[in-house]
Amino acid sequence: MDVQTFYFTTSENIPNNPDLPVVIDRQAIKAVRGSMADAFAERFQKHNWRGIWRWSIYDFHHYHSNAHEILGVAAGEAKVVVGGPDGKTLSIRSGDTILLPAGTGHKNLRCSPDFQVVGAYPPGQEEKDLMRNDQQLDTVIRQRIKDVALPTTDPVFGTDGPLRQEWCSPM
Repeated sequence: MDVQTFYFTTSENIPNNPDLPVVIDRQAIKAVRGSMADAFAERFQKHNWRGIWRWSIYDFHHYHSNAHEILGVAAGEAKVVVGGPDGKTLSIRSGDTILLPAGTGHKNLRCSPDFQVVGAYPPGQEEKDLMRNDQQLDTVIRQRIKDVALPTTDPVFGTDGPLRQEWCSPM
């Protein structure tokens, strides 16, 4: 596994998560027969991550204050900024995953025409909000982020994997 972790502090009304890192797993799923999007969706569902969707990443800074999110790159490549305007620009490509703890900003800077991600959320967090950096941060939002429950499984590897290793051990 080629895993990277990043912690972020508040950046222009993007709170980020003070306790949990962003986890990037390069080539979490290697080449598959058939559709990489199907492979991500099946893996997420197998490990009880829900609200599965397929699309892209918004081209504006945003975060979810009430949900953790996994993004599996199903096709193409992109440059994304994670952690808000003062965050880190990452190159991602098919097979990579980005695990975003609640409160973590993300934005698509540019991508290939075929870029597609598959996203999902832990059980009970499927009804996520969409918060932008033009919204004022307050103690209610920060507390909501802290109150988001930790997932019981890694979205790709189940009982093992980077989420379990980086977010809390044991879960």
